[in-house]
Amino acid sequence: MIKRLLWLAVGLWMLLPVHGQDSLRQESQMKDEVMMDNVIITGKSKTQRLREGALAVNAIDVRSIVSSISSLNGLVDRTAGVKLREEGGVGSEFDLSINGMSGNAVRYFLDGVPLDTKGSGVTLANVPVSMIDHVEIYKGVVPTWLCSDALGGAVNIVTHRKRTNYLDASYGLGSFHTHKADVSGQYVFKNGLTIRPSFSLSYSKNDYMMKDVEVWDEDVRKYLPTDRRRFHDDYLSVIGQVEAGVNDKWWADEFFVTLAYNQTAKELQTGQVQSRVIGMAERTSQSWSIGAHYQKRHFLLDNLSTTMSLSHTWDDALTTDTAHRQYDWNGDYIRSERNEINGRAFSLRHIKRPLTLARADMNYRFSDEHMLNLSYALNRTGNDRWDEIDGSFEPANDVLAKHIIGLAYNQSLWDGRMYNTFFLKDYVNHLSIEQTDLSFITQSDEVATSNTQNSLGGGVGTRFEIASPIAVKASYEHSVRLPLARELLGNGTTIYANVALKPEKSDNVNLGLFGTVNAGLHTFFYEVNGFLRFVDNYIQPQITEKEGTMQYINEPAVHIKGIEGEARYDWNHRLQVTANISWQDARNRNRYMADGKESVTFNNRVPNRPWLFASAEAHYTFPNLLQKNDRLQIGIDYQWVHWFFLSWEAYGAKDTKARIPEKSILGANVTYSWHKERYSVSLDCQNLFDQTVYDNYKLQKPGRTLFAKFRLLLQ
Repeated sequence: MIKRLLWLAVGLWMLLPVHGQDSLRQESQMKDEVMMDNVIITGKSKTQRLREGALAVNAIDVRSIVSSISSLNGLVDRTAGVKLREEGGVGSEFDLSINGMSGNAVRYFLDGVPLDTKGSGVTLANVPVSMIDHVEIYKGVVPTWLCSDALGGAVNIVTHRKRTNYLDASYGLGSFHTHKADVSGQYVFKNGLTIRPSFSLSYSKNDYMMKDVEVWDEDVRKYLPTDRRRFHDDYLSVIGQVEAGVNDKWWADEFFVTLAYNQTAKELQTGQVQSRVIGMAERTSQSWSIGAHYQKRHFLLDNLSTTMSLSHTWDDALTTDTAHRQYDWNGDYIRSERNEINGRAFSLRHIKRPLTLARADMNYRFSDEHMLNLSYALNRTGNDRWDEIDGSFEPANDVLAKHIIGLAYNQSLWDGRMYNTFFLKDYVNHLSIEQTDLSFITQSDEVATSNTQNSLGGGVGTRFEIASPIAVKASYEHSVRLPLARELLGNGTTIYANVALKPEKSDNVNLGLFGTVNAGLHTFFYEVNGFLRFVDNYIQPQITEKEGTMQYINEPAVHIKGIEGEARYDWNHRLQVTANISWQDARNRNRYMADGKESVTFNNRVPNRPWLFASAEAHYTFPNLLQKNDRLQIGIDYQWVHWFFLSWEAYGAKDTKARIPEKSILGANVTYSWHKERYSVSLDCQNLFDQTVYDNYKLQKPGRTLFAKFRLLLQ
């Protein structure tokens, strides 16, 4: 109680800068320029202003390159301090790390609302790119208006909000029988009613070649490394959404109702390790959601603005594992009395996870320089599970509910040269558990069936412009992350529950130096950031038993430190070059185990985590090449990741322990658009030299991949 009163006292004392992240919110990219006779007028874009804010943020302008990309995954993966690792091809699960924090420590949002509201099948990989204006990646400290318990950072996808009629349609096809179609549009009626439909379809067989997998050779009576093609990895995703509402009414600046549907079907080819080959098990899901969004300036009071949203999602998933077979990489099988995924009983496992979300965000502006923000979010997730044929599986209906309250003060001083934000957050987590099976694994016999936890956090961020090309930013946050339903309750098949998981707590410190230099047609932007993370009860996945399944566990103490740098160069809006490098050192700082003995993994790097990586890309644009208002853009990109250990480096002999090998791949792309970008055609090649690439748990990714895309834009 005393600690809470001290936090509140400090917060009230500091009440003097943010949701300025929405108005003081700074966003980033290279500066826009307009030539008038011999005068150059420069103005900062939204993404550039975001980068120059008080918090550590990456910002990606998607609108300018939407014709050439098929998904956000590769784009996000090439930004400073961020590493995205996929388990395979299209539709595979992935792990995104930001400044050394990964997995569920990172949260995803669509226009400030959790992406979960669209259903568990909607991810960065299949959000329709034609809808997106830009992407914000918050590293470490997350602003209160997102109303989240994200510990490592957050990715906020911001859609464009045009006020005109338009139709944006694209179709692409690529290697391994991959197809992707996106359609989005808007029609504004004379009475002001606006309709925004969107549709996206993704399909891939993912039948790429697996190199050097072990296959039994009957002639020599042993396993030999051989190349084999994947044979059970089809993926299908369908996303549909309709928004209907109005803008600029006396009672609402914006009010929209949304109905969305998502369906996915994924064949499973491997477990969490590729030595476990699966030939018939699959997972399907479907979700419906309905939601409403309301926004109003001068709400009740002249200087008070508000944003509110309410949604409910029905999310059903089914995992089918009923084959009496055990497969190898030849596609051959032997009869088995155990299932394919984890070697247990055959199953038709159902999981329903209804999600109810309510959010409110209010800003009171004292003046152009001072603003107060109050936010609240309720997130209630159910976990209704049962099995049609596995009699040993105990049905259960668990509930995980979170309440998050944020209070922030934002200020802009000295004509915008200095920005500050001070904030407090209160986290309330309520868990009601019915499941009791496999208690020796899930720890369900060690926790109360119903419990509530409350934690406080808070922090400060500041940015100061010393001179035009030199500015500094710093931020600190004491943050709390409440475990997600996936971590606490598992997924009923490949991830075991661990209901004894504790919330993560972290003290995050960020310090950065950045600036922009303009010299005629040349623009140069640089940024260097250092960070420290002191994490208690660090949540990470680990392989369980020998069956290729996972479970999330707490590591008592992990310290993370790192530094990253990024440079961007633009010449006359024709040549753009970007390069970045990141070093992240996450180590176990728990010296003693529960029995008092010294831990052999003390001061070891956290396993299965990249710790040194870099990327670079360059694009050149030829305007009016073949006809007026056409454009040809040629680009190249490069990624490098240092090798890292698969498990704790203290385990096993150094020369034989498993490691994820170095990754070094090159990509190239070309895009041609004409008729003021009404039509465009693009060709993209990733892994140009067909390198063997691994990411998570040494799961092999596709080799050389080609993707062609055609886009039509009518407006």
